[in-house]
This record gives sequence, structure tokens and C-alpha cells, in this order.
Amino acid sequence: MEPQQGAHRIGEFARRVGVSPELLRAWERRYGLLSPKRSAGGFRLYTDEDAARVNRMRRALAEGLSAAEAARVAVEHQRPPDGLLEHAAQRLYAAIESYDEAAVHAVLDEHLAAFGLETLLREVIMPTLVRIGAAWQRGELEIGHEHFASNLIRGRLLALARLWGRGDGPLALLACPPGESHDINLLAFGILLRSHGWRIIFLGANTPISTLKQTTDTTRPAAIVLTTFDPTVLEAQSAALRSLAHTVPLYIAGPGATHPLATTLHAHLLEGDLVTAARELPARSREA
Repeated sequence: MEPQQGAHRIGEFARRVGVSPELLRAWERRYGLLSPKRSAGGFRLYTDEDAARVNRMRRALAEGLSAAEAARVAVEHQRPPDGLLEHAAQRLYAAIESYDEAAVHAVLDEHLAAFGLETLLREVIMPTLVRIGAAWQRGELEIGHEHFASNLIRGRLLALARLWGRGDGPLALLACPPGESHDINLLAFGILLRSHGWRIIFLGANTPISTLKQTTDTTRPAAIVLTTFDPTVLEAQSAALRSLAHTVPLYIAGPGATHPLATTLHAHLLEGDLVTAARELPARSREA
């Protein structure tokens, strides 16, 4: 049998997915998580689909599921039926519009259990927050709606972030630069990055550059990630950030991050949505 493209023996596969060979074998034996092929020489080969299952397993474990439940979610993973996530986003918007805290939590609980954190963030939470902000700017909603939504969702994400600094994976230092007060995107990114095996130090909004440097000197992270909606807040700190980028790989993300700005800061640009960025950083970090 010809091995599939991207197929690897257990040692290389374990390095790629960030899980020990022993744990991979246990997941395969106990839960049927993996379906390796056989090479002509009889070696077990693990494919991209196996890697996708491992990633779904790790994310489900990070979200608090038991190993058996996480394996079931990983193996049975399916794209939600058409229209279901759009309906969930509409329900979430309506709950926020009416200041209905119980309804907000109900939507989040139902769809977190059904589809996992990545899908919930990408398809429901983040689009709804963008919609809330746009509606406020048009005068269709009050500033209270935006604060209500941000505080509720931020609280839920912080609960998922509990103990995200533990473990033995690489360390990421996450912060918003001075002048940037919106940190929900960064918080969500950190939770997703944690599901890929990273440890997280989260400094949050309006972090002074002196604090960022002191924390970097103390903890020696493998990567620093800054997010912003406004490029000028990064431009204002360009000299200090260029200096920092010479000591630790620096990544910028968010609507205010651009290729020219990344070049100016000697930083790497993380593009795409939160899920894409969280998947991209491990590979980019290895290259750096």
C-alpha cells in the first residue's frame, strides 16, 4: 500500500502534533482515536486526518471534557448543519439586545458542548461582538449593550483560561499595547493557543512597554503576541518594540496589524481569524 501524502511514523507524528508517542498509543488503543495506515515494510503511518483528530481531542480536553468524551467529539466531528450557527449567532445577538444574561449563557452552553470552542468563537461569538459594535456605532444599540456583551463573554472566556499557564509546552506572552483597551480577541486567541499545547501569560489591555519588557526578561517566553485595532498604538512604540523583537520573536495580530507595520517593528504578522492564527503560531515559532 502506498502511504498517503503527509503520512509519518509515530516519532515524527508525535513531534508534529505535540503529544508523546505513549499518549498517542493510549488514545488509539482505548478510544480508537487514530487510524494509522501500514507502509510496505509494515510500519504504522499517521496521516493529516489523524493529526486533525489529535488537535480536536486536545481542544476538547482543554475545554474540560473527559478523555472519553473528548475522543468521541474528536472522532465524530462534523460540520454543523447549514444555518444552525447563523441561528445561534442571531439568538446570541437577541439575548444581548434584551440584556438577558440567562439566554446568553444558554446559547454559549449549548453550542460549546455541541461544536467546541473553535467553532463557537469563529462562527458565533466573534461575529456577534463585531455586529454589536457596528450597531452601537450606527446608534441602533446603546453603549450598555456593548459593555454587557463584552463583560459576560469575557467572563466566560476567563473561566476557560483557568490554569492555562501550567504544563511544559512553550510559553507565549500575550498583551495589548498602551492605548489598546480591547482584549477579548487576545483572550480568545490565548485559549485556542493553549489547546495546541502552549502555556500562556496574559497581561491584557493597555500593557505598558516597560511591563512587557520586565515580564519578558523574567519569564523568557518563546513568543510575544500583541493585538490591536489601531495601528497607531503600535507605531507609537516602534523603537521599543523593535528592540524587544531582537530578544524574543514578536508577533502582531488584529485589525490594526499590517504587513508594513510588521516590517517596521521587525515582527511577524499573524493573519486571518483567531483559529487560523492559533494554528499558525506553532509552525511560525518553530521557523523563527
